[in-house]
Amino acid sequence: MKAAVIVFPGSNCDRDCKVAIERSTGAEVSMVWHKETALPEGVDLIVLPGGFSYGDYLRCGAMAALSPIMPEVKAAAERGVATVGICNGFQILCEAGLLPGALLRNDHLKYNCAPIELEVTNAQTRFTAGYKGRRQVAMTIGNGEGNFFADETTLDRLEGEGQVVFRYVNNPNGSARNIAGIVNGRGNVLGMMPHPDRAFEPELGSADGAILFQSALASA
Repeated sequence: MKAAVIVFPGSNCDRDCKVAIERSTGAEVSMVWHKETALPEGVDLIVLPGGFSYGDYLRCGAMAALSPIMPEVKAAAERGVATVGICNGFQILCEAGLLPGALLRNDHLKYNCAPIELEVTNAQTRFTAGYKGRRQVAMTIGNGEGNFFADETTLDRLEGEGQVVFRYVNNPNGSARNIAGIVNGRGNVLGMMPHPDRAFEPELGSADGAILFQSALASA
């Protein structure tokens, strides 16, 4: 199995993702600089990591969404390749039009960094099948703009079509309807603010993030 982690200027969780995927799945992981114009051949999983791409100038993820590698990421996602955006990666996916909605400043206007409990609201996706009916999982958050927003029509559609994958048990940032992670209509693109890459071994406080990476690659 092959995975690619996209590295933007300002990414700071790229190596976290690489190590998490390698240790969780044994997959071969390539680090792909954002100015590249091609992905590794036969890639099964693409990850857009957390961090502060381009220093969060303009809007979080807005500049990264225009990076040279992003047309290839979009094309791969359209072919059905599993694609995950974590934290800043979620912001980039929204800015690139691969997911609906936007991530706004946290409602308390402060940076969040803490362990977090999540409800698995759809365990039938290619990213959550490995949880096998578990209703709650533990990961961590680290963001200042993790407040998911969308209009009511979009929110109703996301919920009605099973695209809400994770919710916060205790909402830390004001996200609409406690949403912590969503998938696209096809189910192969996941955006989430919590970090599975920081929760892939018991020594980190939780190994629940490992199951997400395992599920994503098992589906390939």
